[in-house]
Amino acid sequence: MKKYNITIAGGGSTFTPGIVLMLIEESHRFPIGRITLYDNLASRQDPIGKAMEILLRERYPETEFSYTTDPESAFTDVDFVFAHIRVGLYAMRELDEKIPLKYNVVGQETCGPGGLAYGMRSIGGVLEILDYMEKYSPNAWMLNYSNPAAIVAEATRRLRPHSRIINICDMPVALENIMAAILGLKSRKELIVRYYGLNHFGWWTSVTDKAGNDLMPQLKAFVREKGYAKETEDYQHRAESWKNTYLMAKDVYALDPDTLPNTYLKYYLLQDEVVAHANKNYTRANEVMDSREKEVFGKARTIIERGTAEGISFDTGHHATFIVDLACALAFNTKERMLLIVPNKGAISNFDYDAMVEIPCLVGSDGPEPLAVGEIPTFQKGLMEQQVAVEKLTVDAWIEHSYLKMWQALTLSKTVPGAKVAKQLLDELIEANKGYWPELK
Repeated sequence: MKKYNITIAGGGSTFTPGIVLMLIEESHRFPIGRITLYDNLASRQDPIGKAMEILLRERYPETEFSYTTDPESAFTDVDFVFAHIRVGLYAMRELDEKIPLKYNVVGQETCGPGGLAYGMRSIGGVLEILDYMEKYSPNAWMLNYSNPAAIVAEATRRLRPHSRIINICDMPVALENIMAAILGLKSRKELIVRYYGLNHFGWWTSVTDKAGNDLMPQLKAFVREKGYAKETEDYQHRAESWKNTYLMAKDVYALDPDTLPNTYLKYYLLQDEVVAHANKNYTRANEVMDSREKEVFGKARTIIERGTAEGISFDTGHHATFIVDLACALAFNTKERMLLIVPNKGAISNFDYDAMVEIPCLVGSDGPEPLAVGEIPTFQKGLMEQQVAVEKLTVDAWIEHSYLKMWQALTLSKTVPGAKVAKQLLDELIEANKGYWPELK
């Protein structure tokens, strides 16, 4: 049986150890030949790479493993590239969150002005990795879960239209795991869902079991009262900001009780409440830097200092499992049903043909085959049209180096109160992102 060579782009990420371990744990269904970490920042990747080298040598000595900052070494003779890069690291995420909050605007890494700023940084980084892959392994698939996925997907659709890239997000997966827990099921894979929207901006319209039994009434009854705040072990270990996000889903749900919402909709529909309850001096970026960053790099350094990984483990997240599922579907033509970010092309019949939408697809060796959604209601259609225009204007701004297009994108965002605030935000974001954004004129 063929063994697959994987490169993880963003090798210095705190999520990398979990993805490496998930790949190995799932190697009975997705055989691994070689795992390579790639990052353009050696100082960040080296601790992760050295720690994983020790851990794998002790626990999985049959797995070939390396880490490098050299693109040719990283991307030659690979079958899949798993990309999860963060251009500007958490220092820039902190600014993405705190600059908008100064103006009483939502401060979030993928939604609102912070998401647009992050998108302007991410486009070039993802294109660079995609170009390396196409140069050294043109038949490889890139599974991209670098945020903000919606803007990255729009940019790659326009600038690399023939590339073998699939843009994915694990948030629906995480929420479907919660749905399974609410229903008393073992796994989200016992569910068949219908969903539509944009990335971090969507709704479930149907949830059934494999026998076709409608599970929406039970889910709606729970979400109406508690949102997605199901008291599971995973929930108990969540930061307070996430617990609040899950709870607020009940307020978003009230706007359309016919569907179940993605949690990120709170940033667009409850923006005043979000800002009112935000700590402008300590945002989610600070939470992550003080928790996951310290924990993962602390474990890595401990392994290196001791020369052994005995007694140390890393968590494998929802996204790691989802990535293996997708890789299996592509490698073995399984036609698994998955939520992916793909060109609409009429799947949502009354929506922008060229929009990058998040909908169910059947995945085989030729890539995703989107399933028809049909017409969507006026409320969702209006919200989505506004948001997809924001994303397209942002990509226009990056391509054209256009100050005006970026100002228009910020002004049009539902999270920003008006053009004057948008301009103030833009000017400050430009200053903060010098060296990361194209120079806007």
